[in-house]
Amino acid sequence: MALIITDECINCDVCEPECPNSAISQGEEIYVIDPKKCTECVGHYDVPQCVEVCPVDCIILDPDAVESKEQLRTKYESLIAKK
Repeated sequence: MALIITDECINCDVCEPECPNSAISQGEEIYVIDPKKCTECVGHYDVPQCVEVCPVDCIILDPDAVESKEQLRTKYESLIAKK
């Protein structure tokens, strides 16, 4: 699954620089995660780094973007190939 940021986000700016795929950006009101770039840090880290640093625990699994670890790994490999 990709991750999403809930409306509990306080715009603290700590998650964006932690994302190795540059999937996090400032939205109109809160930060947002691009599900096409989010691999839950698969290929980079054992756990999602944005979740680790979020002080308000507002980053959760997106129930509308269900993906297996294998799918996340494939997405990671595709993103790396584009660099």
